[in-house]
Formats: sequence, structure tokens, C-alpha cells
Amino acid sequence: MTSRSSARSPRPIALALALAAGSLGAGCASAEPASNMRRNVPTDFARVVVMPKVHETAFIDPGAVVIGSVELGARVFIAPNAFLRGDEGARIRIGDDANVQDCAGCHGLETEVQQGGHWEMLPGRRFTADGKRLGKEEGVEGYSVWIGDRVSLAHQSQVHGPAWIGEDTFIGMQALVFNARVGRGCVIMPKALVMQVEVADGRFVPPGAILWKQADADALPPAKGSGFEKLNAAVVHVNTSLAAGYLRAAHERKGESEAEPAAAPAPAPAPGH
Repeated sequence: MTSRSSARSPRPIALALALAAGSLGAGCASAEPASNMRRNVPTDFARVVVMPKVHETAFIDPGAVVIGSVELGARVFIAPNAFLRGDEGARIRIGDDANVQDCAGCHGLETEVQQGGHWEMLPGRRFTADGKRLGKEEGVEGYSVWIGDRVSLAHQSQVHGPAWIGEDTFIGMQALVFNARVGRGCVIMPKALVMQVEVADGRFVPPGAILWKQADADALPPAKGSGFEKLNAAVVHVNTSLAAGYLRAAHERKGESEAEPAAAPAPAPAPGH
């Protein structure tokens, strides 16, 4: 999402939800391979301009887009047409062995704004690494989006900050998590909406569920016994294997290219031609 208002007030979360939900069914266009990873730009809601931080064992497909305040852990797989935009809310963290599949992505609402010549943090827009929602605290390490280790974001799913996703959780195709905290070991099935609630560890969110009342989130059944409790482990295995394989193939191609002899220069034209 892009956030600009004439009064420079932070965008209301309800409006942001409407915009995010409207983009779920949109098509995805590939980025230019030469520019698929780049810095964010300075704005009145982003004072720090940074390049993404990517672990050497992570793989980003050339058709994906990774911008600004993004951190990718070990063995992460970012699929074609996925997006990670750390240009509004900062920071977006993708944990070790996690995957962001085709046309899935992460973005976040502003976490800070410039008001009257000074900067201030926006309350409720960041989480700590252990899942605590932050207020206006300065000097506290916070995240617009925290994706835990071994989390799967299946095709066309979105996690929009402020959001915190615990480790070993599966987020199904076209599901949307927005302004929410999701515990460890959860299974969120396709087309579910999880908004403004906290989902406890090990819960099962049925297909197409709409969760925006905490009472409904509290009543969710356990993932264990749902028949899907082993789903995420299988998905993680597939995607970490793909990350390793594509990296290996890229290194092999680079080695072959460096080993090729330089092409002989074209002969000089004969005099008079």
C-alpha cells in the first residue's frame, strides 16, 4: 500500500484493510531482473534508506521484488512475482527456512512519521521479536512485519503489517493477515481473513474464515487433529530444497560463464572498406 494524505496524518487501519483486500485478486507483474532488489526512498514516513539484508543461502527469484528495510534469513525461498516492500513500514523480517511463494508478499503501514520537524514512532505499528506490540518507544528494536522461522506464505497470500507470525505457521493461498498476531504452529487455510485479533499457538483457521472479533479467534479449534498439522513441514522441505537447488544452479552457471574463453575480436576491415 501507498500512504499519502493531505494532512499528513497516519492512514486509518480500516481504510488500509479495504485497499489490501482489493489487491488480493490482482494480477502480478514481473520486475526487471536488474532492479528486483533495491533501496527504499526517503519520505516523511521513512527517515532511513537501506538496502535489503539477505543471507547468503537465501534465494530470490529474478522476478520477485525486494525493497528497502527487509531482512531475509538462511535458506529462505522467494518465488517468482513475490514482493517484500520495506518502503513504508519498517522492518520486514523473514525468518530462517521460510518461504514467500508466487504473488505472495509483505508490506506494512507507516511505523514512524515526521511531525513539526521531528520524528515520532506510531503506537501499535510494530512488534518485538517475541511478539509484543510496541507503543511509541524509541530505541526499541521493532518490526512492522515479523515472519518467524519455517513459516510458509502460500501463493497470493499477504501479510500486511503491523503483523507478527510465529514459527512453523502455514498461511494458505489468498489468505490475508492484517494488523494481527498469529501464534506458533498455526494453520491458516486458503482465503481466510485474520484482522485485528490474536490467534493462539497451534490453532486451525478454516478456509474462507473471517476473523475480526477476538471471541471468534479464541474459539478456533486446534490444528492438531485437523488433518493439516503436518502440512507446513512438507511445504518447508519443498521450498528450502528449491532455494538450495536454484542457488546451486546459479553458481554453476556463473562458473561456466567465467570458464568460457573470451571471444576473438572481429577482424579489421580491409583498407578501402
